[in-house]
Amino acid sequence: MRETILVTDGDQRAALALVRAFGRAGHRVLTVGPTRRTLAGASRFVARQAEVPDPLQAVEAFTARVVELCRAWGVTALVPVTEPSALALLGARGALSGILVPFADLNRFRAISDKLEVLRAAGRLGIAVPAQQVVAAREDRAQATTTVTHFPVVLKPARSVAEGAEGRVKLSVRHARDASELALALEEIPAQGYPVLLQQRVVGPGLGIFLLRHEGRTVARFAHRRLREKPPSGGVSVYRESVPLDASLLALSEALLAEFDWTGVAMVEFKVDRRSGIPYLMEINGRFWGSLQLAVDAGVDFPNLLLAAARGLAPAEPPPYASGVRLRWWWGEVDHLVARLRHSDHVLHLPPGEPTRWRALAGMLLPWRPGDRPETFRLNDPAPFLRETLNWFQGR
Repeated sequence: MRETILVTDGDQRAALALVRAFGRAGHRVLTVGPTRRTLAGASRFVARQAEVPDPLQAVEAFTARVVELCRAWGVTALVPVTEPSALALLGARGALSGILVPFADLNRFRAISDKLEVLRAAGRLGIAVPAQQVVAAREDRAQATTTVTHFPVVLKPARSVAEGAEGRVKLSVRHARDASELALALEEIPAQGYPVLLQQRVVGPGLGIFLLRHEGRTVARFAHRRLREKPPSGGVSVYRESVPLDASLLALSEALLAEFDWTGVAMVEFKVDRRSGIPYLMEINGRFWGSLQLAVDAGVDFPNLLLAAARGLAPAEPPPYASGVRLRWWWGEVDHLVARLRHSDHVLHLPPGEPTRWRALAGMLLPWRPGDRPETFRLNDPAPFLRETLNWFQGR
């Protein structure tokens, strides 16, 4: 069945991976974004694109415009990419009747996006979580600076997108080396950004377990290891590698998603402690992830598998995938290197034992090795990389 699919947030790399996967499968693909010159919109697989309001700052206007475009373009399936878009559109399912949105309902999405709730569920299942202290409200921040005794700590708002009377705001992870840095970081977090988790810092490689769940079973699965990130202290992966699934982490991840009665795609993120080898749960993202293209390149077509499962056509067994496939986001790698060369390890909050800046430079000077693939540049679809390059230089 040929679908007409609208993919939101065309400025995101995940949107580009979705567009390419759906387009190669023969579907008609449309996209929207903050401008008419988005990364995904440059793809040869996009039939139409449009500019829409910001789903973070103008929720109602964004939702109304997307619903209007869905009706005008004859959309049969809608895939939100970022958390703000998902929150807006999952809350508007009534206005999207007759259009497939292959995600869990809004309440389950909110629950699985809450790091505090996820870590509590993990504790019930015996999954290792970082030692932490919860700062419940902004007025509790002064007390927190006196009770934390072990530094450095990582500050994680319980929600990446906070919702409150003043609207929605996107929040980020911060680091603090001592009590004074902790006090300053807590002061800068707005009231709707609480509760905040103060976690011990786990130093070691990041490991992602990626799952597609439908009607209580796993339809697809994949794993990758982060090799480099942006910012260098931890964030978005810019270089990563597909790895074999760890059976125990897979079972724990499936059990964790079952706790939330989850349906759809999800990334369960762990960090493996460098000294003890213990994998600690970091968070769950109940949406498509930035490095989606790696899974597709390795053999797991999550976008089309999600669509098939939602239409009742899920495969009987999860498809296999190739290990040792590496994906490089070129301009993310450049940003990583620029940060390493411009700032000291102290300023970047890098933990001991990280590769030196000269090793980082050497890694960039070796632009390709067997197993490497570029993320945005594809010979059969080069325009997105050209647009990304232009946007990168304009941003500088």
